[in-house]
Amino acid sequence: MSKFRPLAAFDQSGAAPYTLLPFRFTRLDRDRYVASNMAGEYAVLDRTTVEALVKHQLASDTNAYRDLASRHFLIDADSSVGRDLLALKVRTRLSRLSEFTGLHIFVVTLRCEHSCPYCQVSRQSMDTEAFDMTLNTANRALDLVFRSPAPHLKIEFQGGESLLNFPLIRHIIVRAKKINAAQGDRPLQFVIATNLALIDDEMLAFAKEHDILISTSLDGPADLHNCNRPRPGRDSYERTIAGIEKARRVLGHDRVGALMTTTKESLRQPRAIIDEYIRQGFDSIFLRPLSPYGFAVKTKSYAAYDVSSWLAFYFKGLSYIIELNRQGQRFVESYAAIILSKILTPFSSGYVDLGSPAGIGIGAVVYNYNGAVYASDEARMLAEMHDETFKLGDVHTASYEDIFLSDRLLDPLEESVALSVPMCSDCAFEPYCGADPVFHHATQGDYVGRKPTSAFCQRNMAIFRHLIRLMEDDPEVRLIFRSWASRG
Repeated sequence: MSKFRPLAAFDQSGAAPYTLLPFRFTRLDRDRYVASNMAGEYAVLDRTTVEALVKHQLASDTNAYRDLASRHFLIDADSSVGRDLLALKVRTRLSRLSEFTGLHIFVVTLRCEHSCPYCQVSRQSMDTEAFDMTLNTANRALDLVFRSPAPHLKIEFQGGESLLNFPLIRHIIVRAKKINAAQGDRPLQFVIATNLALIDDEMLAFAKEHDILISTSLDGPADLHNCNRPRPGRDSYERTIAGIEKARRVLGHDRVGALMTTTKESLRQPRAIIDEYIRQGFDSIFLRPLSPYGFAVKTKSYAAYDVSSWLAFYFKGLSYIIELNRQGQRFVESYAAIILSKILTPFSSGYVDLGSPAGIGIGAVVYNYNGAVYASDEARMLAEMHDETFKLGDVHTASYEDIFLSDRLLDPLEESVALSVPMCSDCAFEPYCGADPVFHHATQGDYVGRKPTSAFCQRNMAIFRHLIRLMEDDPEVRLIFRSWASRG
């Protein structure tokens, strides 16, 4: 049972030796509770301490009292400044909301030479150029990009296989830099998401000239990667590794990143997947579950395992990574790092799926190959399943105001403020979580979902509990996690 305490409470005599600031508490395990305030600072308390705190019977000379006062759970005559400090931390945590739409994703083609059964974007065959973005569509989308008030802009190119429409990527980057220079040169970054099978010297020379980052997919060792990501010739892994090495030689080691996706075949080998990332010189891995979109649903890949199976995989992988760190191998699990940055620092990572309000539209927006504008990459994937709930407009017919003031964006944003979502509002993990309206619409038919049966909720609450327990029970793990939080 979780509770959100009122601003103040009084004992039976009417005296108030201390005033409670807003906080919630949720059971952590059999003997302990985790409490959190509005700024996301947390404390782990036993039941006796929780009862004494809420009844105004917690003695001021105890360590628990001093700790809770320092973390802004209560104020007294000696710490009235705590309310102002809490407000400052809350404002800092929400500051990302003013940096509206920094990430702009261009889907330059749906064509792809791979045939991954878990593909979430419903890729098209190589000869269907009708699924390529046109020059006119790209120019209209760029006009919208530079209407964004964000202080930093990032343009990411996706597919399909984005390099199949490389001439358009080249045009967009050159034109974007000209527009940006004319407007005053905001920090502007480019990322190409590619399987690297088609990358060549000309593409890499252009990427070096324009300081472009490369993001690729690596699902694990050769047998697993080739199983998950088949292509003609059955050499997907070999081409990916060769592409990583080639890109690093030209661009630099840290200019190439990789993501993995967990399939049913992945569940048996978390260590082998992590070892592959280390063998290829990466210092982190994002252990991602499948999402309920596109071919992942059509081929039943998404239904191949449940939340508990993925959590078992994730916790085994995380345990192995922690052990590597204990042995002196610096290696990070990226999803844990994102969460830990929200738990251990006053800053928000801006990760779209854990935004409150949701990160859709605010954190990222997608311009599809045909000019349709979607609130997120997942919203675009959902549209490929003939559900355009999160389509915000079209670059050919809609203005910036039409798109970003659309009820299709504002309604889910309003409903996804976790402080007002049933069950979320009482949960101690609310400061670290989000509502993810696209996922809940896809799986449960509304923006916030039913929390007791929400896979999103089950997965994240289990991870929050696990990370906090690990930190509380092992000081060495806490130090490791603090180092991760700085990059989350």
